[in-house]
Amino acid sequence: MNKQPDSGVKLPDPTEWAKNWNEIAEQSQKLVSEFLARQGSEPMPAPTSITPDPLNIGSAFMEMTAKMMTNPEKLVEAQVELWRAYTELWTSSAQRFMGQEAQPIAQPEKGDKRFKDAAWNESYLFDYIKQSYLLTARWLQKTVNDVDGLDTKTRKKVDFYTRQFVDAMAPSNFVMTNPEVLKATIDSNGENLVKGLHNLLEDLERGKGKLNIKMVDAKAFDVGGNVATTPGKVVYQNDLMQLIQYSPTTKEVYKRPLYIVPPWINKFYILDLKPENSFIKWMVAKGYTVFVVSWNQPDERHVDKTFESYMREGILDGLDAVKQATGEEEVTAIGYCIGGTLMASTLAWMAAQGDERIKAVTFFAAQVEFSEAGELSVFIDEEQIKYFEELMAQKGYLEGTEMANTFNMLRANDLIWSFVVNNYLLGKEPFPFDLLYWNADATRMPAKMHSFYLRNMYQRNLLAQAGGLELGGQKIDLRKIKIPVYLQASREDHIAPFRSVYKASQLYSGPVRFLLAGSGHIAGVINPPAAKKYQHWTNDTKTNPAKVEDWIKGATEHPGSWWEDWDAWLSAKSGPKVKARVPGEGKAKAIEDAPGSYVKKRIID
Repeated sequence: MNKQPDSGVKLPDPTEWAKNWNEIAEQSQKLVSEFLARQGSEPMPAPTSITPDPLNIGSAFMEMTAKMMTNPEKLVEAQVELWRAYTELWTSSAQRFMGQEAQPIAQPEKGDKRFKDAAWNESYLFDYIKQSYLLTARWLQKTVNDVDGLDTKTRKKVDFYTRQFVDAMAPSNFVMTNPEVLKATIDSNGENLVKGLHNLLEDLERGKGKLNIKMVDAKAFDVGGNVATTPGKVVYQNDLMQLIQYSPTTKEVYKRPLYIVPPWINKFYILDLKPENSFIKWMVAKGYTVFVVSWNQPDERHVDKTFESYMREGILDGLDAVKQATGEEEVTAIGYCIGGTLMASTLAWMAAQGDERIKAVTFFAAQVEFSEAGELSVFIDEEQIKYFEELMAQKGYLEGTEMANTFNMLRANDLIWSFVVNNYLLGKEPFPFDLLYWNADATRMPAKMHSFYLRNMYQRNLLAQAGGLELGGQKIDLRKIKIPVYLQASREDHIAPFRSVYKASQLYSGPVRFLLAGSGHIAGVINPPAAKKYQHWTNDTKTNPAKVEDWIKGATEHPGSWWEDWDAWLSAKSGPKVKARVPGEGKAKAIEDAPGSYVKKRIID
């Protein structure tokens, strides 16, 4: 008879196990009591009129259920299909139990880190748990997706929140069904769970009663110390932003300065994390005079700031300051994410005014046509916008944690549940990772600006319509933008999907070079050549086809970073070389050292 394989788990002595769990229960009760006592001393928040289902999830699932019940035959077919799959799994698992070889019925997707521990494959018990979960999860999502008669918005919402439920129910998220956690619990006599509870309560305390999962040790990083370290000076500031001019590292620079407008949903130093992956440092070394906008952290003083305020006090005031600093009227520019949406809006406004200071523009992961805005559109129906507006009305801004939580939900397994397992179940401290430090350095959104952005861009898609949007009393039209455009998108971007970004190529009237990078919203952009990671695609067609799929058919894949391709494009539009400019030596005097004080304003430590 074949020997039965080991389950991979060595059970503890029952008496010792009971003793340890009694100790855990006592410590847990003490910790919870202390937390509740601390919370009891805090004033209760004022009641609001916010609806109990602000995300409108319940009505979406009720509609889905009603549609599903109109076709019971299809539901029975789906159930039979699940039974068939389980029969195959039971047969396969029985073969493994008897020591025989058996092919898996369901396997994790490539890159799924939840099942990386060897026991998920080596133990027939945990292999069965894993496959059972994968079968059920995929069946559930397929069944929901196959419901007939749902409108597009409801279908997207049901699909998104079904995936959130499926991700939450993964066996990796529970002590008794995660072999790595179970082993750690047995080996440490449950000490990992006690440490995990401490971590959980600290996160609740830091979030003032709301769970704010610690993704990184914030004490391991210092803005201006070991991140955002490229030398430079703040040469201008107003209530909304500081303008940083970086110190040259070459004797000569291109005549036209490079003016970068990052998003204000996050902070600018994603472009300047460490020297080895700093986009800013790389561009300075290429001979560009680099200016970067560093947005202020909004608070009660900024309640009246609008999208137009960001245009005037951000881009337009910044352009004036660049001229003061260098004497140059003409610049090239970059807009990243929402900073790119603002840049496109401003360029259309400038075109209507006959303002030609920006001679070429690059967009990183920036949307201007929102009809295919991806999973973020799940949060942009009327009920949810009203919820956000009610939430913002309380303080005049949206807390940065609200935006951060939304973005994290787009990649819940990587940005939520992996930390639940690491911090709370394994009782470990998160790894000191600069990108996650930046990701956790949340920023607020002024109420009027954010409402304008959600309603006019995401909900109504007015920016893409000729004359659909008005800024500064001027109706704007993206088709009036005739300068050269470099349009970058990333293949796995969940925030600005490449299909959405590509649509801009059909709106601008000037020459547009579209480039598709590998990876996602951040790594697709921040990918220095020295890293030799990922890939990118180019297509030298003179006229971009209407559909991105047709562009891809004619594209050529290249290994590694796309930065060199972009530098070749931009350098040809940056004018001749001139003597390098030192920050503060022009008419714009140095105020303080880079990265400035605005970027150091944190809302959660």
